[in-house]
Amino acid sequence: MKLNIIITGVTGMVGEGVLHETLLDSRVESILVISRKTCGITHPKLKEIIHSNFMDITTIENRLFPFDACFFCLGVSSIGKNEEEYSKLTYNLTTNFAQTLAKVNPQMTFCYVSGAGTDSSEKGKSMWARVKGKTENYIFSLPFKQVFAFRPAYIKPTKGLKNTLKFYIGSSFIYPILKLIIPNYVSTLKDIGIAMINCSIYGFDKSILDVKDINQVAKI
Repeated sequence: MKLNIIITGVTGMVGEGVLHETLLDSRVESILVISRKTCGITHPKLKEIIHSNFMDITTIENRLFPFDACFFCLGVSSIGKNEEEYSKLTYNLTTNFAQTLAKVNPQMTFCYVSGAGTDSSEKGKSMWARVKGKTENYIFSLPFKQVFAFRPAYIKPTKGLKNTLKFYIGSSFIYPILKLIIPNYVSTLKDIGIAMINCSIYGFDKSILDVKDINQVAKI
């Protein structure tokens, strides 16, 4: 199976890393990046749509099919934001985007980058975890072929990429230690990208993938 994939969030660390893996993988035939600004990458597989309003992608929906998968890596930190602000940039943005894709690509696999500690009950004390849980739950209700929520924790960045978060710069030496002490809380950015590709091709028996699941699927 050759995949035709939509990717968002490529100017961030996770999205850039996922894009990097899809460019390398021979099972991926084409990639459409949707972004507010160019990713600055030229590749025979890659096309790009610059779109400023992610709350409404209906104006470009005629360019969004046929695709086999969407790797939704766009996200913001909750630091400094109240629940209304964070919900708008997380729940509203993601669900509006996903609604349009479900309409034009009902046979698509949708992979959503969430986070470890996300609250599926939507009732916990942590604001960001409730909002992420609400977002996951809504996406699961959409008529996609399959939906996966990825919940990474510590991520080892891919060497040489330009959008690595400051927290991770120079911290790669920590990874072997964390891998030994808490193996179920650490993964590589490479593994996340490969796991998304594998889920899209082979499926998986869980819709929510914690770190242990991500690492397992990456080795299929």
